[in-house]
Amino acid sequence: MTDAQETAADTSLRTTGGAPPDDVAPAPIPLLEPREGIPPVVATEDALARVVADFAAGTGPVAVDAERASGYRYGQRAYLVQLRREGAGSALIDPVGCPDLSGLGEALTGTEWILHAATQDLPCLRDIGMTPTSLFDTELAGRLAGFPRVGLGAIVENVLGYALEKGHSAVDWSTRPLPEPWLRYAALDVELLVDLRNALEKELDRQGKLGWALEEFAAIASAPPAPPRKDPWRRTSGMHKVRRRRQIAVVRELWTARDQVAQRRDISPGKVLGDAAIIEAALALPVNVQALTALPGFGHRMGRRQLEQWQAAVDRAKALPEIELPQPGQHPAGPPPPRSWADKDPAAAARLSAARAAVSELAERLHMPQENLITPDTVRRVCWEPPKALTPDAVEAALAGHGARRWQIEQVGPLLLRALDTDAA
Repeated sequence: MTDAQETAADTSLRTTGGAPPDDVAPAPIPLLEPREGIPPVVATEDALARVVADFAAGTGPVAVDAERASGYRYGQRAYLVQLRREGAGSALIDPVGCPDLSGLGEALTGTEWILHAATQDLPCLRDIGMTPTSLFDTELAGRLAGFPRVGLGAIVENVLGYALEKGHSAVDWSTRPLPEPWLRYAALDVELLVDLRNALEKELDRQGKLGWALEEFAAIASAPPAPPRKDPWRRTSGMHKVRRRRQIAVVRELWTARDQVAQRRDISPGKVLGDAAIIEAALALPVNVQALTALPGFGHRMGRRQLEQWQAAVDRAKALPEIELPQPGQHPAGPPPPRSWADKDPAAAARLSAARAAVSELAERLHMPQENLITPDTVRRVCWEPPKALTPDAVEAALAGHGARRWQIEQVGPLLLRALDTDAA
């Protein structure tokens, strides 16, 4: 039985259930209603001011969650923000009616935020003025503690003994007014986050991993916003099928035209034109609207005006001079794909093989995913270009240079030092 399984079996950690320990974990208790009922949706400045005052006067950490309309709307903005704090209860805030939550963010400065999968919600929270100074990520905590399933519903059930209803996770949260079942679901998402945080902290401490987790949380909280992605059109699904530069230009033009339409209409790009249709047009290079209409994804349901705008994008790509055509692919910074290492640099391939085996064995022993122990990209980079001097300090400096945290360096550094010195091995 792993440490995480022992936690799940230890019903004393079920802080809101209180069932006595037993040989078999009791069936999870369905959590059907928030403790104080569904809070009203805050959509006015006066109501927001009251929430800010209540949460500023609360005590302890604050549970925070956000709901987006991924797949329905353009971008990743928040359409509902949920909070819960001791002394303040729960709150549901509508960022459409209250687009500036910087006052709430300031009121919570210095307070630990509890989020589940923090990196998913932090960008949209930052956009409305909410940025934590410190946080506790319950999903990441579950990973470090060795739980095999770390979705909110699964980990709440395993640790606290409650079953959360998860049927509304993929709905269109831009809908107004929001249906009551959706609001109940949203309020329940923060209902037990404080209890979950406390139980996971206890388990991490028992395993000797609490300090590691705190380093990870601090790194997330202090990380700057991600820079805009270069050439995002290159991530079009099916791009690997497109080989010729003229065809690649068609992908770029169609992707850009689609993005402009999606942004203007505030709708998910995939609902404007599918990636598969873009790839089909790039491969076929249709000569006119009639030829475009015959391609998959450009069927009879699409209006003439739409078809003409897509054909215009194709024609723009076809008219580009050779010098303006995009290159077939970008060579990312860093080492080549590992599959080519054996031919390009057999010694590096041997280093990587040894390093991967050592990291895998240690991750298994620590009951955590390998990518949380050390990122695969970091291992590849250090193995491809190892320090000139194979000393503990040099390897530690190399790992730190690639963003590894102190605890990761302490755990992985000695293993990589041995793996890098393949001649000595």
